Amino acid sequence: MKEGQKTDIKNKQDIQILVNAFYLRIKSDPVIGYLFTEVAMVNWEKHLPVMYDFWDNILFHTGDFDGNPMLKHRELNEKSTLTRAHFDHWNKLWEKTVNDLFEGERASEIKIRAKNISKAMISKML
Repeated sequence: MKEGQKTDIKNKQDIQILVNAFYLRIKSDPVIGYLFTEVAMVNWEKHLPVMYDFWDNILFHTGDFDGNPMLKHRELNEKSTLTRAHFDHWNKLWEKTVNDLFEGERASEIKIRAKNISKAMISKML
């Protein structure tokens, strides 16, 4: 791959690259980073593999994910109120991370799917 040339998301290894880059950004984000580091106190060694499976399943329909994202976000919301602005900011960071690393049909799809998941969570929680 030439310097600066992006490819589409092809496999779980690409998902791992995306997820790692995204959460590296999240950890230091001044707007929502605290939700992960101080409120949820995420155990990254456990969380990242779950996110690899989640997004791999979303994009490639692997069936590897076993979890309840809505429940996790409801529990977080009880500890610190989540707002539409939090979800919008999450999506902005997700989209920027995808755009920085990948381009193509699956890259577009993973951004759309993230927005749709956020909309569903907002509609059920807020």
